[in-house]
Amino acid sequence: MRKNGIAIIILLILVVWGVYDYTNNNGQQNKQVSTSGVKVGIAKGNMAPDFNLLSLDEKNVKLSDFTGKKVILNFWGTWCPPCRVEMPHMEKMYNHDGDNVVVLSVNLTQTEKSESDVKAFVEDFGLTFPVVMDTDGDVASTYQISAYPTSYFIDSQGIIREIFKGAINDEMMEKAISKMD
Repeated sequence: MRKNGIAIIILLILVVWGVYDYTNNNGQQNKQVSTSGVKVGIAKGNMAPDFNLLSLDEKNVKLSDFTGKKVILNFWGTWCPPCRVEMPHMEKMYNHDGDNVVVLSVNLTQTEKSESDVKAFVEDFGLTFPVVMDTDGDVASTYQISAYPTSYFIDSQGIIREIFKGAINDEMMEKAISKMD
């Protein structure tokens, strides 16, 4: 009988702890939820974290500036061979459907030898889409960039719909965009 009493007490403690842990975690999650009820984060289905970076022409650019449009958020470096392969595809997509799809290119500037390398790269490739400079690596850190290039496909409401790590081509972009609103 004594063993049963101890087992019941342990079980009650576990239940109380489980209820406490559940309610405590739900309270933390509610703090992370945006006003639209979607969690801000970097996973598919999350609201993409906003940021503010300077463009090559020294203008402030925020991700939220493009709300209402589909966005390909592309992280890259000039030294990255797959990034070089991918850039003509990004430019083609931007020129093909630039009214509805924005390519927002985030250069991982903290990994570059100099900012002039970035400007030369953009000129050499004839890139016309917005290029912003992540000089401190804060945005790359927020988005946990570990592979180059990495692209987030964000719908017109700011929700991440697809994530690609590594170079992508026209067909992959078209397919991902066709699934977004």
